[in-house]
Order: sequence, then structure tokens, then C-alpha cells
Amino acid sequence: MDGKHQVLQEYFGYDTFRPGQGELIDALLSGRDAFGVMPTGGGKSLCYQVPALLLPGVTVVVSPLISLMQDQVTALKKAGVAAAYLNSALTQAQIDQVCRRLLAGEYRLLYVAPERLLADRFLAVVQRLDIAMVAVDEAHCISQWGQDFRPSYLRIVEFLGRLPRRPVVAAFTATATAQVREDVRRILALRDPLEIVTGFDRPNLRFEVLHPKNKADALLALVRDRGSRCGVVYCSTRKEVENVCRMLQEHGMSAARYHAGLPEEERRAAQEDFLYDRKTVMVATNAFGMGIDKSNVGYVIHYNMPQSLEAYYQEAGRAGRDGSDADCILLFSQGDVRTARFLLEHGEDNEALSDQERQQVEEQGRRRLNAMVGYCKTHRCLRGYILDYFGQEHEEECGNCGNCSAATVERDVTVQARMVLSCVQRIRNHLGYPLGAAMVIRVLRGSGDKRVKELGLDSLTTYGLLRDTPRAQVHELMDYLEEQGCLHTDPVYGGVTLTQRAGDVLFRGEPVGMVLRTRPTFQSAKKAGQPEVEEDGLFSSLKALRLRVAREEGVPAYLIFSNATLADMAARAPVTMDGLLQVSGVGGYKAQRYGREFLEEIARYREEE
Repeated sequence: MDGKHQVLQEYFGYDTFRPGQGELIDALLSGRDAFGVMPTGGGKSLCYQVPALLLPGVTVVVSPLISLMQDQVTALKKAGVAAAYLNSALTQAQIDQVCRRLLAGEYRLLYVAPERLLADRFLAVVQRLDIAMVAVDEAHCISQWGQDFRPSYLRIVEFLGRLPRRPVVAAFTATATAQVREDVRRILALRDPLEIVTGFDRPNLRFEVLHPKNKADALLALVRDRGSRCGVVYCSTRKEVENVCRMLQEHGMSAARYHAGLPEEERRAAQEDFLYDRKTVMVATNAFGMGIDKSNVGYVIHYNMPQSLEAYYQEAGRAGRDGSDADCILLFSQGDVRTARFLLEHGEDNEALSDQERQQVEEQGRRRLNAMVGYCKTHRCLRGYILDYFGQEHEEECGNCGNCSAATVERDVTVQARMVLSCVQRIRNHLGYPLGAAMVIRVLRGSGDKRVKELGLDSLTTYGLLRDTPRAQVHELMDYLEEQGCLHTDPVYGGVTLTQRAGDVLFRGEPVGMVLRTRPTFQSAKKAGQPEVEEDGLFSSLKALRLRVAREEGVPAYLIFSNATLADMAARAPVTMDGLLQVSGVGGYKAQRYGREFLEEIARYREEE
């Protein structure tokens, strides 16, 4: 067994690497820079943690959030790895102690925030160390085109230049467009890096978009159906977080809230309540994002639509990080689009950008928002829509999302489609410019709206043609025609115009069949090959033991063993230490530390059966 596999098994309890991990680790061990793009929960951390235990010297990990580095260090310590972090949550005495132990050679990994890299006291310490590797986590933060641009990330290159010798450099991210990846390579000055993009697919995540008449009722039902499973509910505004959290609490649900408007102590307390399973539901804005590494999140619900697919996929990716099945549900309404546009237009400007760059960022924001809206309205495979956005090939249907699993019926809407297309064109001919979908719908439904009359649109022959059709149905038809390439919405001004294909429908007799999906009550689908686990059986007993051990040690339960590890343990029901070591996620250190208690619990359960 080679060194990297030995470390993987001994410290982390796995027999094999995931795709791309082994190659990236080999590159780093050989002294070559590496750049890994892997989905959330795809095992990025192991790509630098394993070589850190094999390379001589210290590995510095640049991490953007305090909570993220604290969680990683705690997990490493539970696995028997000597690691530490330096951030603003520590007292000066604690910082001094970490530095002394660093200089004494007691740590293999040191996690730091990018803001600390060029601090004089920090530099004075690291310049006396043998720095073997610098790993940049969430590397997309270095690009102004990234979803989470952090100017402090630009300091990393200068930090590397201040070291006695340049170490091997590794960069990792979960979401990165081609532009962002180019920025990462260029700004970090990576030297001939091995770049591996393993793909963005998370097969254990099941995606669903719901269009409920009442979001509050839908959310209550979804959370109630998931019982004791831990979940995150994302809202677009602080006010919405407060309202949703209060509503859940009033209905007897164990919910906490998190947003940037709360005092730091309150945010920290809420996060700890969630991490330590004292609260099962976290209601939060996107401020509760990268910093969450809780492996047993069973679902993520978006109460409002995010501004981009990058943001949505990263937030949804907080679910199922241990490989267990998880639900990603988005509750959509047209009001979400208006809110997202408002937040986009009134967001903070990046003063470091030129006027031209600022304009480019704004245009990119609008394109991202349009893609997000398209996801909420599409009739095709949701997973496929996401993977198309990130440029990854896939099967036409995944068979495991809300759209793929819904029953379908095709309805001939050729006549109605021609009415819509004709109305769009007649409005443009009448005014000399296009109008948005909302005005088109008002004309088609014969609205007495003051603006309609002022513009003379009530004189059009298409006025009132769909008077008896509900507004929502007309809107859905327009969305479908846009998805089919017959309509185009201007990303800046919102005007709706005809495409070349619209002529085939209007003038050349092409029929339009609209695929309608009946959306069943959302239920989590079982991942193929996953062992059957009864919540009230051995799995439940092992969870109870894990919780007791975690509380005794004062750490989150998932850091003892993940849900996926407990599921495998329950399925195998080992009776010896050798058998326990065959369980996925049980390494030598954890087996030695916790093995006896868990084997005794398994034996006790078998006797009582």
C-alpha cells in the first residue's frame, strides 16, 4: 500500500479515492502546483490534507471564514491529525501558544484567514518555518467575476513572495466558470498546474422546484415531513429570515436564525445550536454559506430564489455532504424575480472596478439572474439544466429530480401560442419598441389597466383574446415559448420579442405541444446501492450513542461519525475491531478511540432483537 492510501485509510477511514483526488495528490507530492474544481462535498479537503501528512514541514491553508476553518481543524483533531488555526476568534494568549507550538514542529496543518497573511507578527513566525505547501480553499474568491469575490485573496501572491522559498501551491473550488478558473491560474501565478475538473454533478442530491400558492404552508409541510433531519432554509432578506423563523417556532419546530444584521454573539450561538444538533432547522440569508461544513444536513430549502445558479448550487450543496441522499427544494413565485432584480440593482459596488468593468459585472449579473429564472421555470431535467450551465455533459434525463419524476401530459396549444406571438409582434409594430411579459399578458387578457389604454393597446386585434385564461397559465405559456426558442426577453430592459423560430409557428403551420407536468408531493428518492437503514433500528441506536459521545466531548455529532458512516455501520453490524475498520469512514485513530463503545452498542442491540 502506497503512502497516500495508507494515510487515507488510517486517518480518514476510506479505502479508495474519489475521481481526481489521487491525481491531484500525486501532483502535489511531486512538487507540482495543482488546481481542483470539484462539487461541494466532492472531497476537496482530502486533496491537500493527505499530502500535508506526507510532505515534510507545515501546510498553510487559506480559508475565508472562521467557522469553516474551526470545523476543519476540529474534524482533523478527531481523526488524529495535529492541526491549528489562527483567526480573530482567538485571544492574543491563544495565538501566541499556537505560534510557539508551530515553531516547535507540533502542527502539520495551519488554517489562516487571507487578511492575516501579511501581518508582521504572522510573517515573522512563518518565515522561520519550513512551509511545504500553501492550499487556497474557495479559490474562486480571488476573482472579481466570482460569486464571492474577496479582495483579501489578492494578498496571497504577495505572501508567497515573502516566504524564504516558494512552496507548492494548491487551489480548490466547487464552482468556477472558465473566466474564474483563468483568473485563479493567473492571479495565483500557478506554475504548470495539474488542473482537474471532476464535474459538478452531485448524484445524491434530488432537486425540485415547487410553485406553491402559499409558500408558508408549503414550507411547514416540507419541514414537518422531514422530522428530525437537519435542514437549512435560505431566505433572500433579513426580514424574511425573521418572519420564517418565527413561523416555524410558532408551529413547534426547532429553528434558529442567522443573518448579518444580528450581533456576532447571537450568530455564533445560532450556528453552534445548529452544528451541535440543538436546533434542527437553520433559517438564514446567504451570509450562512461557505462557512457551513455540517455533513448531516438532510435538506436545503430555498424560500426565495437566489440571484444566480452559482449561488443556488453552492447553497444547495450544503446538503448531503457525507454522501447520503438529500433534498434540494426551491419554492418559486414571480415575486422572487422582482426581489432578485432589486437586490441586484441595489447591491454594493466594487470600488476597485473601472466603469467598464462595473458595467460588465452588471451585465453578467443580469445574465446569471436570467439563467436562474430559467431554472425555476424549465420543464426539462433540473439536474441537466444545472450541468448545462456549468458546461458538463449528462444524460438527457436524470430520473431523480422533480421534473423527471413527475407525470407528464402533452397538450396542443398551437392556437394559444399563435395568439401570444401575434400579440408580441403587434405591440412592437404599434409602439415601435417591445414591452415586457406582464404588459403582453394584460393585453391578451383584456385588462382595463390605465397604461394599456394610454398606449392604445386596447385597440389591437389581439386585445382580450385570452380573456378567459388565468393569468398564471398565460405566463406559463410565454415561459414555455421562450424555452422553446420562439420568444426572447432582453436581459437588460425586459422587452419580449419574436425569434426566427416564431415564424415557423405563425406562418408555416408548425404545431406547439406543451408538456405539462403534474408535480407530486415531494419525497426523497433513495440512491441506488445505498444500504437500507431503519431509522428506528440499529441506526437510531448508533445515532443516540454518537450524540451522547459528542456531548461528552463538546463537539458536533457528525465529527464523531457521519450519518453515512453510521448507515454503513448499521448495515454491516460488525462484532470485531477488524470488522469495524471495514466500515467506510472509520479510520485507525477513531476505531481506537470510539470502537469499543460502538461495538458494545451493536452487540447490545443484537441481543435485544
